[in-house]
Amino acid sequence: MTEWFDVPGPRIGSATPAAASQGAAPTTMLLPGGAAPGEGGDYALVQRAIKMLETRKSDRPFCIFLALTQPHPPYRAPARFDTMYQPEQIAPLSPPGLAKKPAFHAAIRKAYGLDAVSDLELRRVRATYYGQVSYADWLFGHLLDALDRTGHANDTALFVASDHGDYAGDYGLVEKWPSGLESALTHVPLIARIPGGARGAVCKDMVELYDIMATMLELGGASATHTHFARSLLPQLHGAPGDPERAAFSEGGYNTYEPQAFEPPLAGIYFAKSALQNSQPDMVARVASVKTRRYNYIARPGGQSELYDRLSDPRENRNLIDSPAHAKVRAELQNRLLNWYINTTGVPPLDKDPRDLPPFYPTPGNLPDDAQRRARILNASD
Repeated sequence: MTEWFDVPGPRIGSATPAAASQGAAPTTMLLPGGAAPGEGGDYALVQRAIKMLETRKSDRPFCIFLALTQPHPPYRAPARFDTMYQPEQIAPLSPPGLAKKPAFHAAIRKAYGLDAVSDLELRRVRATYYGQVSYADWLFGHLLDALDRTGHANDTALFVASDHGDYAGDYGLVEKWPSGLESALTHVPLIARIPGGARGAVCKDMVELYDIMATMLELGGASATHTHFARSLLPQLHGAPGDPERAAFSEGGYNTYEPQAFEPPLAGIYFAKSALQNSQPDMVARVASVKTRRYNYIARPGGQSELYDRLSDPRENRNLIDSPAHAKVRAELQNRLLNWYINTTGVPPLDKDPRDLPPFYPTPGNLPDDAQRRARILNASD
């Protein structure tokens, strides 16, 4: 049985100050503190999930997917969480106006009026965002308690992840951007708890969000019906190390030949965002990146590409794309990104097309394709 539920009410961005949509004031997306923690859509969704756990009488497998909105702009944490972090105590943000940054950085600050916003105000944004994160963590605790209380901790796998990060003041920016692939936006949480898994295990090697799918399939004893390049994380969840040679790949943005991807004109806090990408489409042009444990290379055709040393510069403030000392690293990562696209695009479906002329060529069943061989192919950098 599938049961869908959504909290009724206005969507994000539709119930915001009208002044923001007219450009009358800087668009920081920061709003005053919200209602009590036990109110609001996210709390209602978690409570509904808890009720399902408490009232289940069937032994049939179940899956609960909770898509919470926190943390997310507008920056507005519930009461108590909105004062949990003090702006003055927030670590220094990455400053605006750094050299060799993509053009959309300056364009966003101009369109949103953020050049007129003080560092303290941006720290308020970050402090509120942290409050939103802590609120999500509080809700997560309620869910964990329910799993333990109902006995489902012994037969249920739990995954917590986010689809994107947030500038939250870094580089003088707020929210995210379609063609932004800095670690502030792409390095997101991934937490898992499975019955019998290692406690407190931390994997510092690269993983990707679609690994959740491969992990769930293996846990359920199921197989995918399509070719994919995700990797099950069960070894790491049982305490084994990951693949130190693995890289993570990201892509974003859209070009004018795909107008269906562009956001329509929006009101409220997203007025400036939608207006900018529709009036200056080059600001959201396609982009791709490859990240290793040490480096982040972002390829931006026709724009400012980026290269960061994530160990010496974890905040990604110094773009090394033109550094002679990093020319070899840049070439290796460019080649690795090219190899990834060659090896993973245009893969035919497993099912034969019924419109083809019979008899079909039989699909060979004895080709070598184990995890080690696939990892060796996908990790190729030369």
